Amino acid sequence: MIRFCKSMFVLICVLSGVNSAHADEPIMTWPSGWEVEAVPQDDANTQVSHQRAVKNDQGGTPVMVMELTMTQVESGHQVNLQGVLLEMRKSVQKDFFQGGYQSVCNKIHPTTLSRLSALETTCTITQNGRHVLSQTLVAAVDGDKAYVLSYAGQAEVYKASQDEIEAARNSLKL
Repeated sequence: MIRFCKSMFVLICVLSGVNSAHADEPIMTWPSGWEVEAVPQDDANTQVSHQRAVKNDQGGTPVMVMELTMTQVESGHQVNLQGVLLEMRKSVQKDFFQGGYQSVCNKIHPTTLSRLSALETTCTITQNGRHVLSQTLVAAVDGDKAYVLSYAGQAEVYKASQDEIEAARNSLKL
């Protein structure tokens, strides 16, 4: 249904130089009833950590997904957060377009992610003029770590899940 791989790949590429230092994982309290998925870590790529939770409908079909990614940034590297988020947004829009969807994203605007200043954008995805999905991307940088929180879901479920999403965002410890 919803893929984040290309967005995360774009983030990793745009951040360029990465070091292999191990870092403490961010702590997220996922919404109750969501299935926390084990995201395999590539041993050769220890500078990136992923956490993911999925909300399923009564039939077990995923209707909402939330993913938190932390990337180690090379010491001294200045991250252009606006540029990173723009590239991620373009990638998301391109992926949906290739799947036969249209998407419109709001202007990138300031927000917070845990204790950090961050940037955010939300995309509305339509098919044949009908709103079918929404996806939000939030990015922040803290010294040698870059964070991206992405959440997406079916339009009605996304709207109904705002309290759960807000609680999870507020629980995040970076």
